[in-house]
Amino acid sequence: MSVEIPQGTKVHVRVPASSANLGPGFDTLGIALTMYDEVDVEVIPSGLEIEIHGEGAQTLPRDGSHLVVRAIHAGLTAADATAPGLKVTCYNTIPQSRGLGSSAAAAVAGVAAANGLVGNSLSSAQLVQLASGFEGHPDNASASVLGDAVVSWTDVPVDGQTLPQYNAVGIHAHESIRATAFIPDFHASTDAVRKVLPSDVTHQDARFNVSRAALLTVALQNHPEYLWEATRDRLHQPYRADVLPVPAKWVNRLRNRGYAAYLSGAGPTVMVLHTEPISPAILDSAREDGLRVEELEVAGPVEVTTVA
Repeated sequence: MSVEIPQGTKVHVRVPASSANLGPGFDTLGIALTMYDEVDVEVIPSGLEIEIHGEGAQTLPRDGSHLVVRAIHAGLTAADATAPGLKVTCYNTIPQSRGLGSSAAAAVAGVAAANGLVGNSLSSAQLVQLASGFEGHPDNASASVLGDAVVSWTDVPVDGQTLPQYNAVGIHAHESIRATAFIPDFHASTDAVRKVLPSDVTHQDARFNVSRAALLTVALQNHPEYLWEATRDRLHQPYRADVLPVPAKWVNRLRNRGYAAYLSGAGPTVMVLHTEPISPAILDSAREDGLRVEELEVAGPVEVTTVA
Protein backbone atom coordinates (compact mmCIF):
# COMPACT_ATOMS: atom_id res chain seq x y z
CA MET A 1 0.00 0.00 0.00
CA SER A 2 1.41 3.36 -1.05
CA VAL A 3 2.38 5.79 1.71
CA GLU A 4 1.48 9.48 1.38
CA ILE A 5 4.22 11.82 2.57
CA PRO A 6 2.95 14.39 5.09
CA GLN A 7 2.50 17.98 3.98
CA GLY A 8 5.29 20.24 5.11
CA THR A 9 8.02 17.62 4.71
CA LYS A 10 11.11 19.36 3.30
CA VAL A 11 14.50 18.25 1.99
CA HIS A 12 17.55 20.05 0.63
CA VAL A 13 19.78 18.37 -1.96
CA ARG A 14 23.33 19.33 -3.00
CA VAL A 15 24.56 17.41 -6.03
CA PRO A 16 28.01 17.63 -7.64
CA ALA A 17 28.86 18.08 -11.29
CA SER A 18 30.70 15.28 -13.04
CA SER A 19 33.10 14.61 -15.86
CA ALA A 20 32.68 11.43 -17.88
CA ASN A 21 34.85 9.27 -20.15
CA LEU A 22 38.11 10.79 -18.80
CA GLY A 23 39.58 10.09 -22.22
CA PRO A 24 39.49 6.34 -22.87
CA GLY A 25 36.66 5.24 -20.56
CA PHE A 26 33.81 5.90 -22.97
CA ASP A 27 30.43 5.65 -21.15
CA THR A 28 32.27 3.95 -18.29
CA LEU A 29 34.55 6.17 -16.21
CA GLY A 30 33.46 9.29 -14.35
CA ILE A 31 34.51 11.63 -11.59
CA ALA A 32 32.55 14.00 -9.34
CA LEU A 33 33.68 17.62 -9.18
CA THR A 34 33.20 20.51 -6.76
CA MET A 35 30.61 22.46 -8.72
CA TYR A 36 27.10 22.04 -7.40
CA ASP A 37 23.40 22.34 -8.15
CA GLU A 38 21.10 22.60 -5.14
CA VAL A 39 17.41 21.76 -4.91
CA ASP A 40 14.82 22.39 -2.20
CA VAL A 41 11.71 20.22 -2.23
CA GLU A 42 8.65 20.70 -0.03
CA VAL A 43 5.48 18.64 0.08
CA ILE A 44 2.49 20.99 -0.33
CA PRO A 45 -1.29 20.37 -0.23
CA SER A 46 -1.66 20.05 -4.01
CA GLY A 47 -0.27 20.98 -7.40
CA LEU A 48 3.24 21.71 -8.58
CA GLU A 49 5.26 24.89 -8.02
CA ILE A 50 8.70 25.32 -9.60
CA GLU A 51 11.27 28.06 -9.15
CA ILE A 52 14.56 28.09 -11.08
CA HIS A 53 17.55 30.28 -10.29
CA GLY A 54 20.85 30.45 -12.15
CA GLU A 55 21.62 28.23 -15.14
CA GLY A 56 18.55 27.51 -17.26
CA ALA A 57 16.33 30.00 -15.44
CA GLN A 58 15.13 31.42 -18.74
CA THR A 59 14.79 28.17 -20.68
CA LEU A 60 13.91 25.22 -18.45
CA PRO A 61 10.24 24.15 -18.18
CA ARG A 62 8.19 24.87 -15.10
CA ASP A 63 5.81 21.93 -15.33
CA GLY A 64 5.87 18.18 -14.90
CA SER A 65 8.31 17.77 -17.78
CA HIS A 66 11.14 19.32 -15.73
CA LEU A 67 13.78 16.62 -15.26
CA VAL A 68 14.09 17.13 -11.51
CA VAL A 69 10.31 16.73 -11.12
CA ARG A 70 10.24 13.61 -13.29
CA ALA A 71 13.08 12.14 -11.24
CA ILE A 72 11.30 12.95 -7.97
CA HIS A 73 8.24 11.04 -9.17
CA ALA A 74 10.42 8.11 -10.28
CA GLY A 75 12.00 8.00 -6.84
CA LEU A 76 8.66 8.19 -5.07
CA THR A 77 7.29 5.39 -7.24
CA ALA A 78 10.30 3.22 -6.47
CA ALA A 79 9.75 3.84 -2.75
CA ASP A 80 6.01 3.18 -3.11
CA ALA A 81 5.16 6.68 -1.88
CA THR A 82 3.13 9.66 -3.08
CA ALA A 83 3.01 13.37 -2.35
CA PRO A 84 -0.20 15.46 -2.62
CA GLY A 85 1.77 18.33 -4.17
CA LEU A 86 5.32 19.55 -4.60
CA LYS A 87 7.19 22.84 -4.43
CA VAL A 88 10.58 22.50 -6.15
CA THR A 89 13.20 25.25 -6.05
CA CYS A 90 16.35 24.78 -8.15
CA TYR A 91 19.59 26.72 -7.71
CA ASN A 92 21.64 25.78 -10.76
CA THR A 93 25.36 26.42 -11.02
CA ILE A 94 26.50 23.58 -13.30
CA PRO A 95 26.73 24.86 -16.90
CA GLN A 96 24.17 23.10 -19.08
CA SER A 97 24.96 21.10 -22.22
CA ARG A 98 28.68 21.64 -21.65
CA GLY A 99 29.87 18.14 -20.72
CA LEU A 100 29.71 18.62 -16.95
CA GLY A 101 26.82 16.28 -16.20
CA SER A 102 24.10 18.88 -15.67
CA SER A 103 21.26 16.59 -16.78
CA ALA A 104 22.62 13.69 -14.73
CA ALA A 105 22.87 16.03 -11.73
CA ALA A 106 19.22 17.01 -12.22
CA ALA A 107 18.16 13.36 -12.31
CA VAL A 108 20.26 12.55 -9.25
CA ALA A 109 18.87 15.57 -7.40
CA GLY A 110 15.34 14.41 -8.08
CA VAL A 111 15.72 10.78 -7.02
CA ALA A 112 17.84 11.80 -4.00
CA ALA A 113 15.19 14.33 -2.96
CA ALA A 114 12.51 11.67 -3.21
CA ASN A 115 14.66 9.38 -1.12
CA GLY A 116 15.03 12.06 1.53
CA LEU A 117 11.28 12.61 1.60
CA VAL A 118 10.67 8.90 2.32
CA GLY A 119 13.35 8.59 5.00
CA ASN A 120 16.20 7.36 2.78
CA SER A 121 14.75 3.92 2.18
CA LEU A 122 16.40 3.61 -1.26
CA SER A 123 19.98 2.36 -1.55
CA SER A 124 22.77 4.05 -3.47
CA ALA A 125 22.51 1.29 -6.06
CA GLN A 126 18.82 2.09 -6.54
CA LEU A 127 19.61 5.79 -6.91
CA VAL A 128 22.21 4.96 -9.58
CA GLN A 129 19.69 2.78 -11.40
CA LEU A 130 16.90 5.36 -11.31
CA ALA A 131 19.02 8.37 -12.26
CA SER A 132 20.91 6.52 -15.01
CA GLY A 133 17.61 5.48 -16.56
CA PHE A 134 17.03 9.10 -17.59
CA GLU A 135 20.52 9.27 -19.14
CA GLY A 136 20.78 5.88 -20.82
CA HIS A 137 24.27 5.37 -19.35
CA PRO A 138 25.55 5.50 -15.76
CA ASP A 139 28.92 7.30 -15.88
CA ASN A 140 27.80 10.83 -14.95
CA ALA A 141 24.87 9.83 -12.74
CA SER A 142 26.84 7.31 -10.70
CA ALA A 143 29.62 9.84 -10.12
CA SER A 144 27.10 12.35 -8.78
CA VAL A 145 25.46 9.72 -6.57
CA LEU A 146 28.61 8.08 -5.18
CA GLY A 147 31.10 10.94 -5.39
CA ASP A 148 34.82 10.52 -6.05
CA ALA A 149 35.72 8.52 -9.18
CA VAL A 150 33.60 5.66 -10.52
CA VAL A 151 33.74 2.71 -12.86
CA SER A 152 30.29 2.01 -14.28
CA TRP A 153 28.76 -0.50 -16.65
CA THR A 154 25.41 -1.45 -18.18
CA ASP A 155 23.84 -4.89 -18.43
CA VAL A 156 21.50 -4.94 -21.43
CA PRO A 157 18.94 -7.78 -21.23
CA VAL A 158 18.67 -10.04 -24.24
CA ASP A 159 14.88 -10.25 -24.12
CA GLY A 160 14.50 -6.64 -25.32
CA GLN A 161 11.78 -6.01 -22.74
CA THR A 162 13.48 -5.88 -19.35
CA LEU A 163 15.05 -2.55 -18.52
CA PRO A 164 18.84 -2.21 -18.65
CA GLN A 165 20.64 -2.63 -15.35
CA TYR A 166 23.01 0.22 -14.52
CA ASN A 167 25.88 -0.53 -12.16
CA ALA A 168 28.78 1.37 -10.64
CA VAL A 169 31.57 0.97 -8.13
CA GLY A 170 33.45 3.84 -6.56
CA ILE A 171 37.21 4.21 -6.60
CA HIS A 172 39.03 6.69 -4.39
CA ALA A 173 40.97 9.29 -6.34
CA HIS A 174 44.45 10.12 -5.09
CA GLU A 175 44.42 13.07 -2.69
CA SER A 176 46.79 15.07 -4.92
CA ILE A 177 44.53 15.02 -8.01
CA ARG A 178 42.80 18.25 -9.00
CA ALA A 179 40.74 19.16 -12.06
CA THR A 180 40.64 22.28 -14.18
CA ALA A 181 37.73 22.84 -16.57
CA PHE A 182 38.04 24.95 -19.72
CA ILE A 183 34.42 25.79 -20.57
CA PRO A 184 33.46 27.31 -23.95
CA ASP A 185 30.57 29.76 -24.23
CA PHE A 186 28.58 27.47 -26.54
CA HIS A 187 26.53 24.32 -25.98
CA ALA A 188 26.93 20.84 -27.42
CA SER A 189 24.13 18.31 -27.83
CA THR A 190 25.19 14.87 -26.57
CA ASP A 191 22.98 13.18 -29.16
CA ALA A 192 24.32 15.31 -32.01
CA VAL A 193 27.94 14.75 -31.04
CA ARG A 194 27.35 11.00 -30.72
CA LYS A 195 26.14 10.86 -34.32
CA VAL A 196 29.65 11.49 -35.64
CA LEU A 197 30.97 8.33 -34.00
CA PRO A 198 31.53 5.31 -36.28
CA SER A 199 29.48 2.17 -35.79
CA ASP A 200 32.66 0.03 -35.84
CA VAL A 201 36.24 0.52 -34.67
CA THR A 202 39.38 -1.46 -35.35
CA HIS A 203 40.61 -4.16 -33.01
CA GLN A 204 43.82 -2.13 -32.65
CA ASP A 205 41.97 0.97 -31.44
CA ALA A 206 39.80 -1.10 -29.09
CA ARG A 207 42.91 -2.71 -27.61
CA PHE A 208 44.53 0.71 -27.22
CA ASN A 209 41.57 2.06 -25.24
CA VAL A 210 41.21 -1.03 -23.07
CA SER A 211 44.82 -0.67 -21.97
CA ARG A 212 44.53 3.07 -21.26
CA ALA A 213 41.23 2.71 -19.39
CA ALA A 214 42.76 -0.01 -17.21
CA LEU A 215 45.81 2.15 -16.60
CA LEU A 216 43.58 5.10 -15.73
CA THR A 217 41.97 3.24 -12.80
CA VAL A 218 45.49 2.72 -11.44
CA ALA A 219 46.58 6.30 -12.16
CA LEU A 220 43.52 7.75 -10.44
CA GLN A 221 44.01 5.74 -7.26
CA ASN A 222 47.73 5.33 -6.72
CA HIS A 223 49.86 6.57 -9.61
CA PRO A 224 48.79 10.03 -10.84
CA GLU A 225 52.14 10.31 -12.64
CA TYR A 226 50.53 8.14 -15.36
CA LEU A 227 47.52 10.42 -15.92
CA TRP A 228 48.81 11.81 -19.23
CA GLU A 229 49.32 8.36 -20.78
CA ALA A 230 46.16 6.99 -19.19
CA THR A 231 43.89 9.69 -20.65
CA ARG A 232 44.80 8.92 -24.29
CA ASP A 233 41.86 7.88 -26.46
CA ARG A 234 41.14 6.59 -29.95
CA LEU A 235 37.45 5.67 -29.73
CA HIS A 236 35.59 8.96 -29.66
CA GLN A 237 37.63 12.17 -29.38
CA PRO A 238 39.30 11.99 -32.82
CA TYR A 239 35.87 11.70 -34.47
CA ARG A 240 34.45 14.64 -32.53
CA ALA A 241 37.28 17.00 -33.45
CA ASP A 242 35.64 18.19 -36.69
CA VAL A 243 32.39 19.21 -34.96
CA LEU A 244 34.14 20.62 -31.87
CA PRO A 245 37.18 22.39 -33.33
CA VAL A 246 37.84 24.76 -30.41
CA PRO A 247 37.80 22.02 -27.74
CA ALA A 248 39.90 19.77 -30.00
CA LYS A 249 42.44 22.56 -30.39
CA TRP A 250 42.69 23.00 -26.64
CA VAL A 251 42.91 19.28 -25.89
CA ASN A 252 45.86 19.08 -28.28
CA ARG A 253 47.47 22.29 -27.01
CA LEU A 254 47.28 21.17 -23.40
CA ARG A 255 48.42 17.61 -24.08
CA ASN A 256 51.36 18.89 -26.12
CA ARG A 257 52.44 20.73 -22.97
CA GLY A 258 52.21 17.58 -20.87
CA TYR A 259 48.79 18.04 -19.30
CA ALA A 260 46.31 15.16 -19.04
CA ALA A 261 43.58 16.92 -21.03
CA TYR A 262 40.50 15.30 -22.52
CA LEU A 263 37.03 16.17 -23.81
CA SER A 264 34.70 16.07 -20.81
CA GLY A 265 31.78 13.83 -21.70
CA ALA A 266 30.50 14.84 -25.13
CA GLY A 267 32.02 18.30 -24.70
CA PRO A 268 32.48 21.06 -25.34
CA THR A 269 34.27 21.44 -21.99
CA VAL A 270 37.92 20.40 -21.90
CA MET A 271 39.07 18.91 -18.60
CA VAL A 272 42.56 18.49 -17.20
CA LEU A 273 43.40 16.14 -14.33
CA HIS A 274 46.61 17.22 -12.64
CA THR A 275 48.64 17.25 -9.44
CA GLU A 276 50.68 20.38 -10.13
CA PRO A 277 49.25 23.84 -10.96
CA ILE A 278 48.64 24.65 -14.60
CA SER A 279 50.80 27.45 -15.97
CA PRO A 280 49.15 30.85 -15.43
CA ALA A 281 50.15 31.77 -18.98
CA ILE A 282 48.12 28.88 -20.35
CA LEU A 283 45.12 29.82 -18.19
CA ASP A 284 45.34 33.43 -19.37
CA SER A 285 45.57 32.28 -23.00
CA ALA A 286 42.47 30.15 -22.56
CA ARG A 287 40.54 33.07 -21.12
CA GLU A 288 41.65 35.26 -23.99
CA ASP A 289 40.30 32.57 -26.33
CA GLY A 290 36.87 32.90 -24.71
CA LEU A 291 37.06 29.94 -22.35
CA ARG A 292 35.85 30.10 -18.78
CA VAL A 293 38.40 28.48 -16.46
CA GLU A 294 37.21 26.69 -13.31
CA GLU A 295 39.70 25.16 -10.89
CA LEU A 296 38.00 22.25 -9.13
CA GLU A 297 38.60 19.38 -6.73
CA VAL A 298 37.22 15.85 -6.56
CA ALA A 299 33.81 15.98 -4.87
CA GLY A 300 31.99 13.76 -2.44
CA PRO A 301 28.56 12.17 -3.00
CA VAL A 302 25.18 13.82 -3.31
CA GLU A 303 24.05 15.26 0.02
CA VAL A 304 20.46 15.18 1.27
CA THR A 305 19.35 17.09 4.35
CA THR A 306 15.92 16.93 5.95
CA VAL A 307 14.79 20.46 6.73
CA ALA A 308 13.00 20.91 10.05
